[in-house]
Amino acid sequence: MQTSFFKIAAASAAFCISSWAIAQQKYQVSGTVKDQKNGELLIGVSVKVAEDPSINVIANEYGFYSLSLPEGNYKIIISYPGYKDFEQQITVNQNIKQDLLLSQQEQVSKSIDEVIITGIKKDKNLTSAQMGAETLSIKNIEKLPVLFGEKDVMKTIQLLPGIKSNGEGSSGFSVRGGATDQNLILLDEAPVYNASHLLGFFSTFNSDALKDASIIKGNSPAQYGGRLSSVLDVKMKDGNNKDYNINGGIGLISSRLSVEGPIQKEKSSFIVSGRRTYADLFLKTNKDYKDNKLYFYDLNLKANYQINENNRLYLSGYFGRDVLGLGNTFSTDWGNTTATLRWNSIISSKLFSNTSFIYSNYDYKISLKSNNNTFGLNSKIQDWNLKQDFTWFAGNKHSVRFGLQSIYHTITPSSASGTSVSSFPRNPRKSWENALYINDDFKATEKLTINYGARLSMFSILGGDTFNTYENGVLTGSRFLEKGKIGKTYANLEPRISANYRINEVSSVKGAYSRNTQNLHLLSNSNSGNPTDQWIGSSYTVKPEIADQISLGYSRNFNNNNYELNAEIYYKSMQNQIDFKNGAQITFDTAADVESELLFGKGRAYGLELIAKKKSGKLTGWISYTLSKTERKINGINNNDWYNARMDKTHDLSVVATYQLNPKWSVSGLFVYSTGNAVTFPTGKYELNGQTVFQYSNRNADRMPAYHRMDLSATYEPESNKRFRGSWTFGIYNLYGRENAYIINFEDNPDNPGTTRAMQTSLFRWVPNITYNFKF
Repeated sequence: MQTSFFKIAAASAAFCISSWAIAQQKYQVSGTVKDQKNGELLIGVSVKVAEDPSINVIANEYGFYSLSLPEGNYKIIISYPGYKDFEQQITVNQNIKQDLLLSQQEQVSKSIDEVIITGIKKDKNLTSAQMGAETLSIKNIEKLPVLFGEKDVMKTIQLLPGIKSNGEGSSGFSVRGGATDQNLILLDEAPVYNASHLLGFFSTFNSDALKDASIIKGNSPAQYGGRLSSVLDVKMKDGNNKDYNINGGIGLISSRLSVEGPIQKEKSSFIVSGRRTYADLFLKTNKDYKDNKLYFYDLNLKANYQINENNRLYLSGYFGRDVLGLGNTFSTDWGNTTATLRWNSIISSKLFSNTSFIYSNYDYKISLKSNNNTFGLNSKIQDWNLKQDFTWFAGNKHSVRFGLQSIYHTITPSSASGTSVSSFPRNPRKSWENALYINDDFKATEKLTINYGARLSMFSILGGDTFNTYENGVLTGSRFLEKGKIGKTYANLEPRISANYRINEVSSVKGAYSRNTQNLHLLSNSNSGNPTDQWIGSSYTVKPEIADQISLGYSRNFNNNNYELNAEIYYKSMQNQIDFKNGAQITFDTAADVESELLFGKGRAYGLELIAKKKSGKLTGWISYTLSKTERKINGINNNDWYNARMDKTHDLSVVATYQLNPKWSVSGLFVYSTGNAVTFPTGKYELNGQTVFQYSNRNADRMPAYHRMDLSATYEPESNKRFRGSWTFGIYNLYGRENAYIINFEDNPDNPGTTRAMQTSLFRWVPNITYNFKF
């Protein structure tokens, strides 16, 4: 009897355990999310389960998502700004591959409920652990008033808090006290080393070719590395795989044209997008200037091919060039070339792989000719890059990114040639940069989300040149490293962690710490950046730059997430910062070594960032404000005391608004104000051999005048048919004609030679623009 009882109990327990195990068994629901109309993969789509709102995953940047669910019937809800919410009923009793298609909202609805700056969902600021990040809506950048009427990602991000313009007409920017070179700019994963055209008046990014752009200010996930201050990650469109489209625009000084369509319908597609200025054509109408050159062009190309349901290949490229010339006496040209071959593979319902082979090149050339004398100057930086990245959806609470990256750098230093200099081309310097990384986006509880990870970066000096070592600019040694040999290797561990705690339905608090290192450095004497600025790599003298940043934030939403307020404070400590020593002499002959003109020290940056947004309705826009301080302390400069960094600006304010008057007309305006850049003005002068020599005191102790301006634009979109849509944009840059200082030079006053006068150069007073955009 007792034996029978134990047998029955054991059988019952086994049945219960078996039933519990069956009930708890989970299956994977995975797939990709696409635009129903053109087949474009959608980035950052929210996929959640109606029966359990805590199960909410985000599609990665390749449109892939994965859910882990027990057996049962579910309603999947998919949401994405600018698209209709979509619901899908599914029955889960095995692993399921479920691709999802979203439809764009109707045009009238889109124009009334315009969203200019948006995240992946309306309350992302309350749920995501990522700090200091913004995603730009490419479709709506075109409505903002910009210089020459050319819509521009680079100009738009400079209207966000913590991101400061380097000057009038410049596409260079500073993020949280960092220099221009401390921003990693990626186009389809390829680094862009000079993202400007026409000395910064345009950026290299033709918005017609772009799908998505996001900026992260210092607290980037571990898959990003190599820069101290920010990551600007720009992705090109894949191309419409269902129908052919042509769109473009005609402006006063530039035009653009894009063509996209299927190669094999719903299986492969392409996009080709080109842009060119034609100011040089107007020069030809004047016989005195007909031989001058002033233009840029760029070309974006991309194609993709779906091998099977789990594998897809992408090939993308960018080619851009600037050409300036004054007859036969002077010419300069510079440009970028990038190429990315990418293989996406869904290895399993939980594991996604992206393998990328990347090429990047930036170079410039200058030539001068006077009588029988010639002078030439050139430089180049070239990368070959392999990146292997995995996304592992370990469960509904964990999304893990891990992988490796290997970059082979070749930097040809600035070198001169010609009849007036006795020099020869310098040896290119080669280096090898590697990284291993892992990052986990962890939903610890319903209210707490943590993003944590680490990156191990390694930078090796490769042979083929002579390397000098300097101490405070004084030569202390020299060594020749044979070609094929590996010299000094720098290794740095870069931990990162950020957390978001949702206090209630409308507010949350965040905190983050990150360490970043940088082994490529840009040497520049200007604040806005010039094509001739010189890149160098870490060496026996130049050590990797290191930045440790901590930040705290608070977010609150109002009126059903239609209004948003975000505040962040940060402190960043920087090591091995680089600056030129006093009286630095930069020459280009082979005997000179630019490292002998450098000094090294530390830096610090801290500040408060505020942004308030109105995200829907007829009136949309934002107000952003930054209060900050950026300083350097380098022995040999400013009596070894702290001094203002060039990019230091105490106050920075942007006000941006768009108002939809009716379905056909919208108006936009912006106002910007910022403290002037830190500069060094002369404090005295003396005469030597009949020449006036100015004396200077503390580094960057003076200020340029404050910068401010207002821009307005209006967009007219008439009713369109199914095959053709056109629009007109009218605008004026610098509405009230403020003459902002671009350069201030000092000279002897001809009316009173014993005194000095300051001469200000301003670039733009009023700049009207008219652009016609079309699509069919």
